[in-house]
Amino acid sequence: MPGYSARPPAIATLLMDDAVVRVTRWDFEPGAATGHHVHGLGYVVVPMTDCHFLIEDAEGERRVTSRAGEVYRREAGVAHNVVNGGDQPMSFIEIETK
Repeated sequence: MPGYSARPPAIATLLMDDAVVRVTRWDFEPGAATGHHVHGLGYVVVPMTDCHFLIEDAEGERRVTSRAGEVYRREAGVAHNVVNGGDQPMSFIEIETK
């Protein structure tokens, strides 16, 4: 069945969307995932909690830990699925630049 995932979905809450930026808060229970997606815009991530990411992309799987407040940036075109690979809820703010 296409589109089916046994993982619970991450919860996206749109905080702002104007001519300059789109700001989304992402909340993940353990094991929750965004689903595979491609970023059409460059973006900055601000972890609100310690985040134990399981990243699934064309190269395979890798685990990445970002500490609360440890900001990072990526260019448009990133294609991946982001999973909470830890045993605690996690959340981050994503700021996409238009």
